[in-house]
Amino acid sequence: MAGHSHYKNMARHKAIVDAKRGKVFSKLSRYIIIAARAGGGDPDTNLKLRYAIDKARSVSMPKDNIERAIKRGTGDLEGANFDEIMYEGYGPGSCAVLVEVMTDNRNRTNGEIRQIFTKAGTEPGKPGCVAYMFDRKGFFAIDATKYPDEDALLTLALDAGAEDQTREGDMFEITCEPSNFSAVMEALKKANIEPAEAEVKYLAKAQKEIDVEAGKKLIRFIDALDDHDDVQNVYTDAILTAEMGEE
Repeated sequence: MAGHSHYKNMARHKAIVDAKRGKVFSKLSRYIIIAARAGGGDPDTNLKLRYAIDKARSVSMPKDNIERAIKRGTGDLEGANFDEIMYEGYGPGSCAVLVEVMTDNRNRTNGEIRQIFTKAGTEPGKPGCVAYMFDRKGFFAIDATKYPDEDALLTLALDAGAEDQTREGDMFEITCEPSNFSAVMEALKKANIEPAEAEVKYLAKAQKEIDVEAGKKLIRFIDALDDHDDVQNVYTDAILTAEMGEE
């Protein structure tokens, strides 16, 4: 992690996205639909669905919304069919960007996402052009001021299947393979440890430092992508700071 906190890097931007609660619910519904369509409607046997439901519950998505999304995914209710697409490219400051999309109209979404890239002075790259710079991992951020016993936390995490634990400022950051995410999450819950963040997401193998002006442009670019209804997540290798987000 090169001395840079993945939690702090993403938390500033995440606060903006989470404020758009209606869009968050809509995006999570799509995530649940696709998970249920791919692996069935039982979260006990469908890890992807279980993670999607947990994520929906973490932002207080109503139970009825979750159940409707599951039924649409399994075909018990009619609804649009969604496809998963990953866009890759470079944003301002020559920073790598991954964009996860779920859409019911590939042609429309492709044109609109390409337009957002164009307005930022760039364009989507070919598949694989930046994906190799990221690893998909289960990620947990634990407040060290609430749970200060680093050795006990490390033992618990490793026993549950975690790969690594580091401390960045006042946060412990734990990573694991996506397949072990639920096991680590359950171990934390049993120990009454509530993560400040718990997600399966893409983490940059090496984070990139950029100047403030480039960072401001990058954040505007990421915000424009996040604002699109079909965009689920945006990842970058840039180190984002509070100063960059002051606008």
